[in-house]
Amino acid sequence: MTLELKGIHHLTAITAAAQRNVEFYTRTLGLRLIKKTVNQDDVSAYHLFYGDAIASPGADLTFFDWPTAPNRRGNHEVSRTGLRVHSEADLSWWKEHLKEKDIASGNIKERAGHLSLDFEDFEGQRFRLIADPKSAPAHPWAESPVPAEHQIIGLGPITLAVPDLRRSEPVLSKVMNLREVRSYPARERNGEIHVFEMGEGGAAAELHVEVNPDLPQARQGAGGVHHVAFRTPNKEEFDEWVKRTAQFGVRSSGEVERFYFKSLYFREPNGILFEIATDGPGFTADEPLETLGQRLALPPFLEGRRAEIEAGLKPL
Repeated sequence: MTLELKGIHHLTAITAAAQRNVEFYTRTLGLRLIKKTVNQDDVSAYHLFYGDAIASPGADLTFFDWPTAPNRRGNHEVSRTGLRVHSEADLSWWKEHLKEKDIASGNIKERAGHLSLDFEDFEGQRFRLIADPKSAPAHPWAESPVPAEHQIIGLGPITLAVPDLRRSEPVLSKVMNLREVRSYPARERNGEIHVFEMGEGGAAAELHVEVNPDLPQARQGAGGVHHVAFRTPNKEEFDEWVKRTAQFGVRSSGEVERFYFKSLYFREPNGILFEIATDGPGFTADEPLETLGQRLALPPFLEGRRAEIEAGLKPL
């Protein structure tokens, strides 16, 4: 069996304003709040998950709520998050929608082989809306303020910023079995961007690596990204990834039980945190699909601390 990652599983970013975050991502971007829980390693912080109507793997944009300083941009970080829609017409709709919300955006143009539109959220979180006409059918959320035909389908591509590709490339290609398929110049600043793909490829399975040694060191904070996670379909293949990273001498967390999925964490050589996560069991493991995100959900190993945890959180 050739071990392959299937695409982007989720991306976890940082906010310092949980309530405003919920309002922006559900009312402006039209995503569904699919899980309201806590950071399992820091239960004083919310972990908010946004996605499509059925909480599909690959559509999860998540946030840790930490009272931290703003992110300082630079190398050694995830620098931009792709959000996929179907068509150029959708990009035009989003351009006008963002303008109505007083959110600045760039021009609709081709970037890295995709028609796209760049914008930022209220904390400077950087996004790129991507037209992906080959995407699988969407699962629109009926209660979204965004019309069903224009809703965000899922994540991808994800862009990393590193000073030296020679450090990251062996992990990407030899350990993770990604394939470099093309490169292109960075238009916003000097540098080269290398495109790696996984699985069947396509925008949902691309990792773009911007190489520019002139950028400063990033400092993680609000408006920045904590980590990016990649999809593996089941526990059997997940176990193989645990073995594979160990065989290559990659320092990792080993298997971590997150209840909604199994996780394996490690840092690539430029210091960016990666996760490999299983598609299941998913977010309906403890809540019905119809009521996802409406109450504070805690995995069984934290349920006994519910009163303590709820007392330490600001109501949303």
